[in-house]
Amino acid sequence: MSYVHHVERFYGLPTYNFPPYADPADLPPADAVAWRLHREPYDFEEDADACWQRFTETVELEKVRAIVFGQPWYDGDGGMSDEPLIELSTRLTGLEALFLGDLEDEESMISSIFHCDVGPILAAYPGLRELAIRGGEGLDFPVSGHEALRVLRVESGGLPPEAAEHIAAAQLPSLERLELWLGDENYGGGVTVEQLAPLLTGEGKPALRHLGLQNSFIQDELAAALASATVVPRLTSLSLAMGTLSDEGVEALLQGQPLTHLRELDLSFHFIGDEMMLRIWTALEPAGVRVDLTARQRREPDDWDADGRYIAASE
Repeated sequence: MSYVHHVERFYGLPTYNFPPYADPADLPPADAVAWRLHREPYDFEEDADACWQRFTETVELEKVRAIVFGQPWYDGDGGMSDEPLIELSTRLTGLEALFLGDLEDEESMISSIFHCDVGPILAAYPGLRELAIRGGEGLDFPVSGHEALRVLRVESGGLPPEAAEHIAAAQLPSLERLELWLGDENYGGGVTVEQLAPLLTGEGKPALRHLGLQNSFIQDELAAALASATVVPRLTSLSLAMGTLSDEGVEALLQGQPLTHLRELDLSFHFIGDEMMLRIWTALEPAGVRVDLTARQRREPDDWDADGRYIAASE
């Protein structure tokens, strides 16, 4: 299955693709949808600059709550310039959510979606509550903190270690949900457990209730670290999905601190054996924890990789 697809809802709102040459009378109320700025590949009817200008002239910007940027703002040729968005911060006064890089596999590989330093965007929008980013090439997050951000999601085939380290260290006092796809070092990833240390202690993120450390080759190491991490008792849900989690990682979780306070433990897309799947399910399901063990994978060893494990999204 593909884990990379266009979002149909964002920030609790249905996405609405801003149409070419729309009659303003036919548009929905500005605060009723997540405005999706996107053109299909090879659709030359209107370029990005013209679409952006028409959007800013047609929609009541002060009422816009959420924007989703797709193609061609983000594609394989480079990332979006943040200047037009920052320049409009005095008019986009109600903006609470941004999705950067809403492209599917057919439009661009996830490893080829370029980004930049998101610090200026966060500084320009101190009231932003949700930020979703797809892609990781060139991405950085060098911000000391943000007071309002509640949800941060980074979908990446290779999250740059420096960006992951900055996210882990950032002071985000309102953050409730954090999901990081760490990815493959061959596609720009390679973060270590040590670089995520502040995140495992919960430092600077007192409101955190959901933590997803996903889509990596170090899932067993992460499970071992989370088995004693001080952030875990405050969580209501935890995800180690989409990666190379095996019996070793599950054994570490079972031998570690209790997880029966969780509402959900997502281990989907994994390499766990039958016996260990039964053990983790038996330990947690009777306590009311929903354990997701779907999408078990089979090892595919070859001459280059004797281990044979792989992650859900890399290229």
